[in-house]
This record gives sequence, structure tokens and C-alpha cells, in this order.
Amino acid sequence: MLLAADTRPAGGAAIGEVILATGIGLVLTAALLGLVFVHRTRRSAVLTRIGTRLGAATGVPAWVALPTILTTVSLLVALLGMLWDISLHIGVGRDEGPLANPAHFLILFGLFGVFAGGVLACAMPLDEKPGPAAVRFLRGWDVPVGGIVLTAAGFYALLGFPLDDVWHRMFGQDVTLWGPTHLMLITGAGLSIVGLLLLEQEGHGGLSTDDGDRKVGRTARFVRQASAMGGLLLGLSVFQGEYDFDVPQFRLVLEPLMIAGAAGMALVAARLFMGRGGALAAVAFFLVVRGGIAVIVGPGFGEILPTFPLYLGSAILVELLALSVTLARRPLVFGAVAGIAIGTVGHATEAVWTRFTQTLAWNGDVLVEGTLMALVGGVAGGLLGALLAAGLRRRLPRRAVARTVLAGSLVALAAAVANGLLATVPEDVEATFGIEDVQRDPRTADITVQLDPADVVDDPAWVQITSWQGDGLVVTPLERTGEGAYRTTEPVPLHGTWKTLLRIHDGRMLTAVPVYLPADEALGEGEVPAEDGMTRAAIPEIEILQRELQDAEGALWAVSNLVVLACTLALVAAISWGVGRYSRRASIHEPFPDIPADRRGDPAPVTGELHAH
Repeated sequence: MLLAADTRPAGGAAIGEVILATGIGLVLTAALLGLVFVHRTRRSAVLTRIGTRLGAATGVPAWVALPTILTTVSLLVALLGMLWDISLHIGVGRDEGPLANPAHFLILFGLFGVFAGGVLACAMPLDEKPGPAAVRFLRGWDVPVGGIVLTAAGFYALLGFPLDDVWHRMFGQDVTLWGPTHLMLITGAGLSIVGLLLLEQEGHGGLSTDDGDRKVGRTARFVRQASAMGGLLLGLSVFQGEYDFDVPQFRLVLEPLMIAGAAGMALVAARLFMGRGGALAAVAFFLVVRGGIAVIVGPGFGEILPTFPLYLGSAILVELLALSVTLARRPLVFGAVAGIAIGTVGHATEAVWTRFTQTLAWNGDVLVEGTLMALVGGVAGGLLGALLAAGLRRRLPRRAVARTVLAGSLVALAAAVANGLLATVPEDVEATFGIEDVQRDPRTADITVQLDPADVVDDPAWVQITSWQGDGLVVTPLERTGEGAYRTTEPVPLHGTWKTLLRIHDGRMLTAVPVYLPADEALGEGEVPAEDGMTRAAIPEIEILQRELQDAEGALWAVSNLVVLACTLALVAAISWGVGRYSRRASIHEPFPDIPADRRGDPAPVTGELHAH
């Protein structure tokens, strides 16, 4: 392991691996374009035959069936690779190279499959207009708007893979899930589900009269849509990955925000779009897939076991609220009310769940702020989910209303995230360590800690010692023995490539003290030894957790982050355009139907109705 550590680059990959990875990408792209060429020129009907056979079983055209199945399988492969990759980085640290990590192959092929699914959805329709919202690409070639959205999301996610190496060359390796290029991978893959949902709706022509439960009683279609909505919940839940592994690098209040936001968007959309049982079905799909992946990554691969949110309490709340016909017919009102329920009662159920699944469970330190953050996430997510369902059901509100709700929800989420990222590092705080060896080779020890000043923490979210990247993970909450005095409850490793640090999080304070850090030749860093009686100052956590990160400040850093942000907003805008185009071009009703389905004789208009009884 020590030899491997010496060969792990602290910046970009070796040129040989870059060339090989580029070659793989070019071969895959050439194969995809070759398939498109022979299909469009009618030299081969293989895509049509495969798609028709798949479509016969699902009741959708070939240009929907094949891309949908390809994308679904690819997303599951990419999700497995992503969670496996996170576990590997937590356990062993940096890669020797991008192709030396087996999880990267799953991510690469999975993301390419998503992109390929979008391209095939655009290329496969021949001599037909694929849905009422189709876009003219060339003369005689119309493409479904769902295929455009799917291609854009897949391309954005796939682009994050090579840009990740560029980022490492510029700024070193940011060993965090929330690195900008990592967020590109997650965002593109997660939001590609919207393209799949649009694609299936277009496959039915946008003219079906199924505005309610079970989509005209077709159980198979209900199951497919439950899988899609569950997939949306899976994609949105990847952002919480560091918390799922008990190594969050940010304040704890971000976790309830992200969980409530994901629940609000996916579960509200599922219930309003699918009808009764939609939210519960989406959660069932989520739990089966995440539970299965946890078993594969943990016991199967022998890596760190990832946990996951429950979402069941929130799903039950959404289903109960939808029993009110008055609420269910007003999507935006329903989304807001469901968001409040998710951010309060649903948040409480998740807090209980963390007691059983996370070492760093939610406690009194995040009670007030965490609940407020969950409320923001729940309401914003609920409104976005209501807009998505209304768009898929061809019932979007007026453009001014839809744009205001979309922009307001995104601004609220951005403000809440910014609040969660704001942390302070106290000045003149030190920790004195008592180290009692339990084992000398390899070295493990029991540790006592005395903070100075002793009253620096009040009711902390955590005072704990984390040891990681030494071929494993140890997260040890410390037992309080006096004012500012703590001790470990199990020995911690102080050898090899382990990085061991004291971590303190109390309110906005987020700080750390190194206990033991190995020498790192690639970084030019010497060993930080663990010695009995040593006193060290508290420093920003990022200096230890992301030891490889360099030059993370200045104009270049700011501009690079803003470019990634602008690209992400462009993707969100493209998805919003796609949903809006489908809703308004495919609608067989006015955007705001004047009368509910069960009250045809009532002349009074009801703004923003959605028939989801």
C-alpha cells in the first residue's frame, strides 16, 4: 500500500492514461455515430428491429423503448460506479490514475450510455414526427424534445469526466464529492431522468386522455413511471453522498436541506403525475436499488458500506395530503403544503432514521437551523416537483407564473446551500492530546483530548476523530469526560497512509486538528507525527481533508467555478425549455382548464388545476 501511495499523482493523470481514456471515448463515439449513420441512411434496420421488439412489450414506439432501456441500465451502472468510487476514495485516497480505479469504468460507460440513449432517441424516428412537441433538426428529420433533453444532460455529465482531469491539473485533487466537475457528473446523470419522462410522454403522442391514476389502468406503464420517479429520487440523493458515508466536509445542516429538497421534488412529482401510490412506489424503487447497491459495495466488494435516507415518512405524508381533492387539483399549492409537511414531520422521521444508520446523527445542535433548512428544501423541492408534474401532464401554469416559481425555488435553494457552506474557524483554539499506544505495529492508540479554551463548544453536532484513506474508515465519536475534555471509545490507527484528525462542529464552527498525517512525496509534505502530550492549533478542515487541493483561491479559481455554475444553469434552462415545450405544444386543453374533470357544469375557473384525484 505504501508503494502504491508513492505512485498516486496529486494532480492530473499520467499522459499515457489520458491518451488511453481519450481513445476509448473516441472509439465509443465513432461506434455510436456509425450506428446513427447506417440507421438514418437505411443501410441497417437493426436499431428499429430491437426497438420494435422492446416496444411491443412496453407499448411505446421503437425510438422510445430502446433509448429508455439503454439509459435506465446505464444510469444504474453509473450509480453503482459512483458509490463504489466514493467508497474507494474514502478508504484508500487518491487513484494511481483514472483507469486504475475499476469504479471509473462503470461511471464512464454508464454516462456514455446515457448520452447514447439521448442520441438514439433523436436519431431513430424515421418518416414520422416523434410527438407533437418535436423539433425540426434537418429537412425530413424531426427529433423528440425528450431526446434533446436526454442528450444534453448525458453530454453534460460525460463532459465532467475529462474536465475532472483538467481541474486536477489546475488546482490539485479536490477529494470531495462536491468538487465542481464531480457535481457535473451527478447533476447531468440525475436530471437526465426528466428527458426519459418526456420521451415516454411523447411516445404516446401527447394526445392520450389518461389524466389520472394508473394511466388508464396500465400497470406496466405505472411501474415504468415509478422506476423513473424513483430514479429521479436516486439521482437527487447522490448529492448527500458524503453524509451517507459519515465523512461530510460541510456543516450538518446541509443534509436535511438536501434530503427534504430531493423528497419534495421527486415525491410530489410522482404523486401528481402518477396518481394514487405514486410517491410510495417511487420510494420503493429507491429503497430496493440503494439497498441492493449498498449490499454490492459493502459486503460484495468489501468496501465501506454506504447508508441512505429513508424517505418513507415523507412519501406517506404526500399520499395523505393528496387525499384532499382540493389540494391535489392545485399543483403549486399542493407542492408548497407537501413541502412544509416534508420539512417538518418528514424531517423528524429522517432524524430518527439517522440514529440507526449514521454515526454522525442529527442532534440538538442542528434542531432549529436544520428544520428551517429542511423547510426551505421541502417547499422549494415541492414547487419544482409540482411544475414538473404539471408539465408532464400538459397543465403548466402561465409562463410568468411558471418562470417565477422556478426562479424563486432555485434562488431559495441556492441561498440555503450558501448558508450551509458558511462556516467559521475559531482563533486561538488548541487541543492537547494524550496518546496511549494499544498496539505498536501497526500502531493504534487510545487518545484523550483537552480543548483550550475549555468552553469553546456548547452543544456540538460532533466532537470526533476520523481516520480515513488508510485502507478503511474509522469514525469515532468522543466521550466527554469534563469541560473541554474528551476521550476515544476505541483505538484509532496512527500508521501507514491513515490520515487521523480531530473534528469539531458546533453551530457554524467547523474546524479540525491533525493528529497523524503520513508523508506525501507527491505533495512535498512531510509526516505529521502523533506524539503523547502534543498541543496543536485548530485549522480549517479543508486543509486536512483536501490536503491535495492547491491554488483554491484567486481569480482563476473563481472564474472556473462560475463557468461550471453557468453551464449547470444552462442545463437547467434547457430542461425547463423542454418541459415547457412539451406541455404547451402537446396540450389538448388550455394550460389552465376552466373546469375540473368531475364538475363539467361549473363555469367558474379554478387557476392552476391538475386532475390528480
